[in-house]
Amino acid sequence: MALKGISRKDFIKTSALGVTGFMTAPSLLGFNGTVAEGKYTTTMVLKNVRLETGFIYEEGEVVATRTGLFCVEINDGIIGKITPYDPAAEGEDAGGMLMLPAFKDMHIHLDKTFYGGPWKAVRKRQGGVKGMIALEQELLPEMLKTSTHRAEKIVELLQSRGTAFARSHVNIEPTSGMKSLENLEKALQHKKGSFGAELVAFPQHGIYYTDSAGLMAEAAAMDSIGYIGGLDPYTIDGNIERSVDFMVRLALDHNKGIDMHLHETGDSGLRTVTYLIEKVNENPKLRNRTFLSHCFVLGKIPASKQEEIAEKLAHSGIGVISTIPFGGLVMPLPTLYKYGVDVATGNDSIIDHWNTWGSGSVLEKANLMAQLYGYRTEFDLSRSLKLATHNILPLDDEGNRQWPKAGDEASVVLVDASCSAEAVSRISPVHSLLYRGQVVF
Repeated sequence: MALKGISRKDFIKTSALGVTGFMTAPSLLGFNGTVAEGKYTTTMVLKNVRLETGFIYEEGEVVATRTGLFCVEINDGIIGKITPYDPAAEGEDAGGMLMLPAFKDMHIHLDKTFYGGPWKAVRKRQGGVKGMIALEQELLPEMLKTSTHRAEKIVELLQSRGTAFARSHVNIEPTSGMKSLENLEKALQHKKGSFGAELVAFPQHGIYYTDSAGLMAEAAAMDSIGYIGGLDPYTIDGNIERSVDFMVRLALDHNKGIDMHLHETGDSGLRTVTYLIEKVNENPKLRNRTFLSHCFVLGKIPASKQEEIAEKLAHSGIGVISTIPFGGLVMPLPTLYKYGVDVATGNDSIIDHWNTWGSGSVLEKANLMAQLYGYRTEFDLSRSLKLATHNILPLDDEGNRQWPKAGDEASVVLVDASCSAEAVSRISPVHSLLYRGQVVF
């Protein structure tokens, strides 16, 4: 395979030669490149791939997951033919590893981290969220000097854990201005073609607590921003309606979604949830494009109220993104799932001034959820995988294979597990990650 005008260095950077994992070079993959009408097209064949094919029942209970070995063809980043495994077929031997949908981290802050630099534990918190804002105002100028490089290192960490996509919140506030966004955009540009992302304009220091409204409006007009963020409207900005109305107006004016941090657990937290539901109901354009990150208040209200709010969230198409807290606060995720609320997860912070616990693995989050809520059976563990993949499962509830199929995006992870249930229960090791047909780990 020879392409005129490409250097050896560039070829290595854009091929599997420059990555780790079971794959080596495109020529050894059953990979063929052609140039047609100025477009470079590729075909890759993975053979000896394990896919789930159904459930095994005893006395009406799912006791195991049936799997089979297949050859999977990938064309231009899209899954093509899926055929039974033929040892004589040309292609890369996946060694019988289980193929799952690539994982998605739906709540992370790629723009500010200590990861990739010297170890730092968090300081004792003083003054609640406002105290953390003051600390961040001190730290950000120095953090911005390395934020592009460190964002790239986090992306590489996520890839090594099987994640191919992230929704990242990015600071928009007077201390860093647009610099956090600019630096993160550089990092994502460097990772273009190997990692997917969508960005939330996040007023970490409050929309009105600091003078961030103008900066937020500027960010909202940018194509790179997909969501308008917010932070504890009552505690930080002192006015629920004013803060939420601002977010809603920006989202509607610029055709964006909403993803708001809500840590408040008292009456103000519940009033914020209720008011956001009202605004989304008034503006159906925001349905299925609005999310509450954390939403801790749901873990502090009576079970009957949790049911009522969960039903309203589902009706309005408002999702909840949870990092799966435990200890003094356990979120009612089973209730949210019961009513059909879109539930997602993410690592949030990875080694920064907020916490030091982020491992980069959302499969670990699915495992934690299973432990917290007693999802220990084969069936329940297999369903728990949807937290890591943001609702994509190989088998439907009846055991019919629904993924992968021809036409699906070829963003997949290969793990050392016999089935989804085992992968969740054991947080099975990730051996390789493909993003749109390209081997990236």
